Amino acid sequence: MSANTLLIRKAAVLGAGVMGAQIAAHLVNAGIETILFDLPAKEGDKNGIVTQAIANLAKLSPAPLAEKSLAAAIVPANYDEDLGRLGECDLVIEAIAERMDWKLDLYRRIAPHLSDSAFVASNTSGLSINTLADALPAALRRRFSGIHFFNPPRYMHLVEVIPARETDPALLAGLEAFLTTQLGKGVVYARDTPNFIGNRIGVFSILATMHHTEQFGLGFDEVDAITGPAIGRPKSATYRTSDVVGLDTMAHVIKTMADTLPEDPWHAYFKAPAWLQALIDQGALGQKTGAGFFRKVGKDIHVLDLAQRDYRPAGRAASEEVAAILAIRDPAEKFAKLRASTDRQAQFLWAMFRDLFHYSAYHLADLAETAREVDLAIRWGYGWKLGPFETWQAAGWRQVAQWINEDIAAGKAMSSAPLPAWVTDGREGVHVAEGAYSASAGRPLPRSAHPVYRRQRFPDPLLGERFDTGTTAWENEGVRLWHLGDEVGIVSFKTKMNTVNDAVLDGIQRAIDEAEKTFKGVVLWQTGEPFSAGADLKGALGLLQAGKVDAFDAMVANFQATSQRIKYALVPVVAAVRGMAFGGGCEFQMHSARTVAALESYIGLVEAGVGLLPAGGGLKEIALRAATQAGGGDPFDGVKRMFETIAMAKVSGSALEAKQLGLLRPDDVVVFNAYELLHVASTVAGALAEQGYRPPLPARAIPVAGDVGTATLKMLLVNMLEGRFISPHDFDVASRIADTLCGGSIERGSQVDERWLLDLERRHFVELAQTAKTQERIAHTLATGKPLRN
Repeated sequence: MSANTLLIRKAAVLGAGVMGAQIAAHLVNAGIETILFDLPAKEGDKNGIVTQAIANLAKLSPAPLAEKSLAAAIVPANYDEDLGRLGECDLVIEAIAERMDWKLDLYRRIAPHLSDSAFVASNTSGLSINTLADALPAALRRRFSGIHFFNPPRYMHLVEVIPARETDPALLAGLEAFLTTQLGKGVVYARDTPNFIGNRIGVFSILATMHHTEQFGLGFDEVDAITGPAIGRPKSATYRTSDVVGLDTMAHVIKTMADTLPEDPWHAYFKAPAWLQALIDQGALGQKTGAGFFRKVGKDIHVLDLAQRDYRPAGRAASEEVAAILAIRDPAEKFAKLRASTDRQAQFLWAMFRDLFHYSAYHLADLAETAREVDLAIRWGYGWKLGPFETWQAAGWRQVAQWINEDIAAGKAMSSAPLPAWVTDGREGVHVAEGAYSASAGRPLPRSAHPVYRRQRFPDPLLGERFDTGTTAWENEGVRLWHLGDEVGIVSFKTKMNTVNDAVLDGIQRAIDEAEKTFKGVVLWQTGEPFSAGADLKGALGLLQAGKVDAFDAMVANFQATSQRIKYALVPVVAAVRGMAFGGGCEFQMHSARTVAALESYIGLVEAGVGLLPAGGGLKEIALRAATQAGGGDPFDGVKRMFETIAMAKVSGSALEAKQLGLLRPDDVVVFNAYELLHVASTVAGALAEQGYRPPLPARAIPVAGDVGTATLKMLLVNMLEGRFISPHDFDVASRIADTLCGGSIERGSQVDERWLLDLERRHFVELAQTAKTQERIAHTLATGKPLRN
């Protein structure tokens, strides 16, 4: 069996709790018909529990469904009446509560109904996979493993795969390909030990943080101030993260560690601190109950103060000394100063890292094949910029190891367990050119040779990893045209947030000139997110404030010329979008021959938010698409559908939603794994070229809705203005959007060309840009990152 022959047409998820329902949601995001099972309801519709769970998906934030209508693709079922339907399913994922006895009982019930080819998996976060496998018939054990999604499953990149003793390696390879490409996940293989890799290391890190919080007498807000972005971790840091997860859930995971790891040298710390248990006993379980370590009082955030035994206003921050240390770029210098400092916060941070490094090294051989799996599991599952081994290596492996040994000898570490011998064998770290260190093999091992990873031209790099950055064909200050040795050129921007300025505009046009001579296709692809935050507003505002209206008008005209150059290039230009594609970034992809968008693409024509309208050809393209869809008839219905999206500056919550909003075309491609985006986009560009690609013919007879269409749309705006839902300036902006989409002050049904619509766009854009209120909006957005309603 080849690595790609695990065919998944239909799936089942057992358990309609929050996690099971969200896994089902992500399966239907990926186009997989999914049956969601749970217990039969005691009253009314027997599928009532599942039906309610599906309805609740719409209330969750962030949204589990990439597009709301996909909820209808989840089929409700119950264990009493519908087990026979399991025979239709190629993949069955069990996601019920973390009770071994319940899981084993369910496995015995479902086993007779499974097809001979179905792959069965448990989404357990830490129970023994081999114990679960033993409850299955012998013939089924080769088709069983753990598949542990992290919450929320749509967004968290990590999936831990935990093979059982008898799991078929060929089936695992097929499963890995499915999870990677179809569901967009980063697969990490874990050993069958309690809590696997992510939660074992991640929860230990939280326990160590809690222990040292108490040891050094720090406030919970103080700890969060120094364990978030300041050390490369998410904004929610430690205690806010615990509140989001739920303190009862946290206590349950801690108890699982205590119950299942009695021999662990750190076992004495596997218990909820008294103050955590007290919060749970009071029903203060975190965000879901409105109070935990933090609670909201009006608009203010208060934090639990252990000394006062009450909440106080939050706001303690990093000390001046620690803030200065954390600002140091060199990790070795940073760690040396943390360890040497007498500041309590610095001592806390050193102790927290020391015990994390100690624990990770001691258990490496138990948890994973190499240090790579540990670092990626923590990065992808917990959102850290560097995993524990990467952090240690960056800080100076030998020196840090010496300090850890000194602290162990002095009784300062949480455990007296010795560091493994390999830690101090003269190495400089665990990530080297040959691969990542394997404690069980005693040598570094390379990345997986699985064929699915050939699709990742630039995988997520570990510390020190470098990938071929290609050969430059041409570049200027704004863009680089390069290639990877094939016939597809790649254009990448060089600006901050990949914004669009004159150098980018001129660069794209020149790059396409060069590509037409050298390549058979071009991909617009950025080396990191976002695709583009849109036009360089700061530069544009500078021109306006200097009174250089002609230069500003010329810049807008050049923007339009660039979009048109993309559209009418003699080689296919494919936009490879991930992350934000706002304003001009959205317009560039609208003009491309095809867009290939990662699922997590947030696309929008957002100019109305800063008092402008799309003027890089976006409104022209929408008017043209509406006319095309009308088949020569009245385009007003199509224009009306898009009008609200643009006037309200709506941004899609996913690439699938962007299709619903009309910002992506029906034949644009959605890719679930962002690391495969360049591969797919290059393949699409090559395929278009192989088909004998020609750009579209210029549109010279576009029927428009005219002044009647504009008047109809303005009537909608009058009602909103009178109801004070919009301001007079909002009304002006939206009216100009309506006028452009409808072709200006001409009769309904008149025919115009693209230049007519582009001129309308540009005129309205330049006039709006000269108004005081629009300039106030631009300045406010630049200063705060938030829109101004004036």
